[in-house]
Amino acid sequence: VLAARLALLLLLPLLLARGCAQGLGQTRFICTSVPVDVDMCAAPTQGGDAAEELRGTVLQLRETVLQQKETILRHQDTIRELTAKLGRCESQSAAEAPGGRRQPGPAKNTMGDLSRPPAAETLSQLGQTLQALKTRLENLEHFSRLNASGQGSNLKDILQNKIDDLEKQVLSRVNSLEEGKFGPRNESEERGKIESTLTSLHQRISDLEKGQKDNRPTDRFQLTFPLRTNYMYAKVKKSLPEMYAFSVCMWMKSSASPGMGTPFSYAVPGQANELVLIEWGNNPMEILINDKVAKLPFVINDGKWHHICVTWTTRDGVWEAYQDGTQTGSGENLAPYHPIKPQGVLVLGQEQDTLGGGFDATQAFVGELAHFNVWDRKLSPGEVYALATCSSKALAGNVIAWAEGNIDVYGGATKWTFEACRQLN
Repeated sequence: VLAARLALLLLLPLLLARGCAQGLGQTRFICTSVPVDVDMCAAPTQGGDAAEELRGTVLQLRETVLQQKETILRHQDTIRELTAKLGRCESQSAAEAPGGRRQPGPAKNTMGDLSRPPAAETLSQLGQTLQALKTRLENLEHFSRLNASGQGSNLKDILQNKIDDLEKQVLSRVNSLEEGKFGPRNESEERGKIESTLTSLHQRISDLEKGQKDNRPTDRFQLTFPLRTNYMYAKVKKSLPEMYAFSVCMWMKSSASPGMGTPFSYAVPGQANELVLIEWGNNPMEILINDKVAKLPFVINDGKWHHICVTWTTRDGVWEAYQDGTQTGSGENLAPYHPIKPQGVLVLGQEQDTLGGGFDATQAFVGELAHFNVWDRKLSPGEVYALATCSSKALAGNVIAWAEGNIDVYGGATKWTFEACRQLN
């Protein structure tokens, strides 16, 4: 509109001047601006004054155009903001069913958003924690029964009642979520109450277990990793020496799927995969030596205790695998003539991407582990069988022996009395 008005102002003097000059011979047109009530044919035409007035008019119009342009840009920003809000409202309305309830479907989860975990995931974690506490309580009950302690029995009853109450709270929370009774604030408060009670219960059981440890052999314990995290692990205080052969044996119990994770990893400067045992995703369990891989024929993620051993010698890279005292596989050319390097970090329950760290939750071990022993030689089949049957002749590792004083626990991994050998005997 402003451009049209400007063009009209510029052309109007030309048209009028042309009309006044009709009938003349050679003519000259001068562009100027004059007041509206002045007779154009009688108006004097002073070239200098007209040019100055025209320049002022153009500058004024240009300033008006710039001001209106800024106003339009501000309005465009406002329109974009309102359009985005309207789009969000429409998407929420489309997700609502006719009765006002949301239609079932996967919630949007944008990487990097700080959102509250889904209710199903939270309940699953609470259920796993409750189950872990119940298992620990059963161990305490068994220990108290062996020691004929009336006080232990009373504590067991108190703690059992606590766990029963917690299970009722979780069940009530499930029903409330299904009925849509919980708003975000109420849900947060309820979750906070349950987690606070769980923390208190965990601490009481830990205190009881601490007293229990004083009355058991130093090797009669197991580690439990109840959740797949990147912070729950145990660290062996000793490093490995340089080894040209080894045997690694342990008891394990897991039902994790897919893949039970990493029972142990040994990293050295410059090589994070110096010696690793891992079952990741749907792949079979593997042993890695200096990043070289051999697949192991273990079938052990059935929720039962299993004893496994892997032996290896640098000569020709020959290896053997044992499950429950029986050899199940063997091979060769696994990192031949490569000695296991010393001065590394030995971690239970996590795979190291850097020396002593770089843990990935998807590779974490989930389950229970006990009697992790390392020798700097290849064990005989008879020695492996003695370990798997909990024989009194079973040997402890001459490089790493399973003892509570040799293991530090981090991130909520727990220790309690090992039961697999007692069940066998």
